[in-house]
Amino acid sequence: MEFNLAQVHDAVSRAVPERECIVWRDRRLTYAQVAERTNRLANHLLGHGLGHRTSRASLAGHESGQSHLACYLHNGNEYLEAMLGSYKARVAPINVNYRYVAEELRYLLNDARAEAIIFHSAFAARLAEVRPDLPSLRVLLQVDDGTGAPLLDGAEWYEEALAAAAPTSPAVAHSPDDLYILYTGGTTGMPKGVLWRQADIFVGAMGGRNLATGAEWESLDEVVEAAINGGARLLPAPPFMHGAGHWLAFNAFTGGNTVCIQDDTVAFDADDVWRTIDREQVNIVLIVGDALGRPLVDQLEAALATPSAYNVSSLLMVVSGGAPLNSTIKDRLLAQLPTAMVMDAVGASETGSQMSQMSAAGQSASTGTFTPGPGAAIVSEGFSTVLEAGHPETGWLAQRGRVPLGYLGDADKTTRTFPMIDGIRYSIPGDRARLTAAGIIELYGRDSATINSGGEKIFAEEVEQAIAHHPDVYDVVCAGRPSERWGQEVVAIVQLRDGAMATEADLLATAGTHIARYKLPKAFVMVEQIMRSPAGKADYRWAKEQASVSP
Repeated sequence: MEFNLAQVHDAVSRAVPERECIVWRDRRLTYAQVAERTNRLANHLLGHGLGHRTSRASLAGHESGQSHLACYLHNGNEYLEAMLGSYKARVAPINVNYRYVAEELRYLLNDARAEAIIFHSAFAARLAEVRPDLPSLRVLLQVDDGTGAPLLDGAEWYEEALAAAAPTSPAVAHSPDDLYILYTGGTTGMPKGVLWRQADIFVGAMGGRNLATGAEWESLDEVVEAAINGGARLLPAPPFMHGAGHWLAFNAFTGGNTVCIQDDTVAFDADDVWRTIDREQVNIVLIVGDALGRPLVDQLEAALATPSAYNVSSLLMVVSGGAPLNSTIKDRLLAQLPTAMVMDAVGASETGSQMSQMSAAGQSASTGTFTPGPGAAIVSEGFSTVLEAGHPETGWLAQRGRVPLGYLGDADKTTRTFPMIDGIRYSIPGDRARLTAAGIIELYGRDSATINSGGEKIFAEEVEQAIAHHPDVYDVVCAGRPSERWGQEVVAIVQLRDGAMATEADLLATAGTHIARYKLPKAFVMVEQIMRSPAGKADYRWAKEQASVSP
C-alpha cells in the first residue's frame, strides 16, 4: 500500500482525537481540532477552484498537474495547517524563504506559478511590492501576527476564511501520486522546486517507516496502531520553511506525537528553546548543525551552573540535520545531557533522509562518518557504476528507490540529477563521499563548495569542522578565491566568540591536528557575524564574496 499525507493525518486524528497535536504559546490544538481546521482550509481552497487538474501518468517528471500554494510564514500552527490543508485539497504547498528580498521572492513565486499564498502580516508590504508581477497569484490569506499590518488589498484574514468554510472532509479522491514540493535553499545557485510523489517522500523523510524495524508501513492500520501508542513530544527548532523542520513535524504526526514550537519564531533564542523543552517536557529536539547547536550548548552550560537551571530530564535525543554538527559540540551537549543521545542525520531535498550517526555520553564523538540508511549508495565519478564497500575512489553520495520525480520546470537538470544506472533511477544532488570496507560512509561535502587547490580537491565543510574545534571560534565558513600559484586557495571566514583573542596561528595550529597541511587556509577574514540561512545553513555565495575581498 502507498500513502497520501492527508490520509495518514486523518487516520491518526480519528485514532487519537483528544491528544495534543500542535502546542505553541497559548495554543494547544488537539488532533481533532487540527483535522477540522485543515478541512476548513481545504474547502476554502477548493471553493476558489484550486486543486488537482492533470493525472500524474500523463506528465513528465518535471511537470506538475496541481495548483500550488506558497507558505510565506514564520513557524506556528498556521504553517503546518497550510501544508495539511493544501494536501487535503490536492494542492501542492511550497516553502518560501521569508528572508528573501523582493527580487528573490518574485523569482520564486513565478517559478512555482503560485496561485495561492498564506502569509504573515509582517510580510504584507514585501508581497505587495511584487504582487503586480505575479500573474498566477489570485488567492491570498493573511495571518494576523500582531504586527498591526492592515489587510492586504484582495486578501482575506486566515481565521475568518477558516470560520466561513465547511468543517467536513473535502470531497476529493486523494492519491499517493499527489505532489510534495520542496524548494532548495539557493545558497549555491537559484532555488529549484523538487517534485516528489507523496508516497515516496512519506517513506523517505516523513514517517513512512517503522522505527523499530526500518520497514515501510504496509497499511494504515499499522500506522494507526503505532500512533495510538505514541504521545512523545518533539520540538523542531529550525524554520518549517526548510525540509528538516517540517520533516520532523510530519514524523511526529505520523506517530501520533505532539509538535511543540518555541515562543519566539522570528529569531533563534536558545533560552526560549530550553524553556520550551522544560515547560512542555520535550523528548526530542531538532537543530541544524553548529549554528543552532553552539548557542544551545552555551546557554545550557551557563544555566546549569546557576540555581535557576532548566529541567531537561525529559530530553531523550538531540537530532541535528541539514548541516554538520562538530564533534566538540556533541561532546559538550552529552556532558550536560548524560542520559540523552545525539543523532547527526544527513539528507537533502533531493534524497530525503539518507544516513545517521548516534553518539552517547561516555563515547568520543566524531563528525563526518555515518551509517547508511535504506537506498543510500556511492556512485562513480561519471555516474556509470555503483561503488562497492572499500572502493578507494571518492564518489557521489546517491539515493535509489524512493526518489523525487524531478525539478519543477527544468527537464535538463532533472535528467542530470536523477540518472539511470543499470536500469535503476538514482538521485545524485552533489555531495562527495566514500563507502569504507566496514560499510560506513565518509561524507566530505557538497561539490559546489569544493575548492580546487594545487590539483587537490578540498572540501569546505571539512576545513570548517577542523577550525571549529578551537574554543575561541564561534562560527566559521570557508570558500575559495583565485590564486596564481594554486589556481584556488582556501580562505576561512571566522567569527570569534565575544572577547576571544585567538590569532591566525592559533587557529592554524588547531586545524592542523585534524586535517592535512595542504587543506589549511591560506588566509583568514575575521567578521562580526557569519551569514547563514535562518535554519543555520552556510551561505557560500556570501562566503565567496568575503573571500574575494580578503588581502
